[in-house]
Amino acid sequence: MSLKKKIEADILDAMRAKQADRLRTLRDIKSKILLAETEKGAGEMDETREIQLLTKATKQRKESIEIYQQQGRQDLVDKEQAELIVIEEYLPAQLSDDELKEALQTIIQQIGATSMKDMGKVMGMASKSLSGKADGKRISAAVKDLLTA
Repeated sequence: MSLKKKIEADILDAMRAKQADRLRTLRDIKSKILLAETEKGAGEMDETREIQLLTKATKQRKESIEIYQQQGRQDLVDKEQAELIVIEEYLPAQLSDDELKEALQTIIQQIGATSMKDMGKVMGMASKSLSGKADGKRISAAVKDLLTA
């Protein structure tokens, strides 16, 4: 089942259960999917684009949470955190630190990276293969650790 169809089914469930926060978040995701599909030459969404869309929405929520915490707006922090939880349900499971390092070591060996000069090559391949499974900041930090060690 595509993400769009799953979201549509979950919207109906949220409406029946009168879950306002969940419903608002699911409608937002559906809106983002529809916008992405109607972009020039976009067509039907594949799984990679769906994950990118959800990852971007997750990142936006995390950044908003940081800003609202700095401003002392706990009401908005709670709203964003509730939305973040719903969005994360649709993303693949996040890799643990050990799993991330193991995956990155494999990528480093495949590329033949030996120093920080090769970080761009490693990050390019890692970003594609680990999309949705680890945050870009975590990937970058782990790559730096592995290449400087």
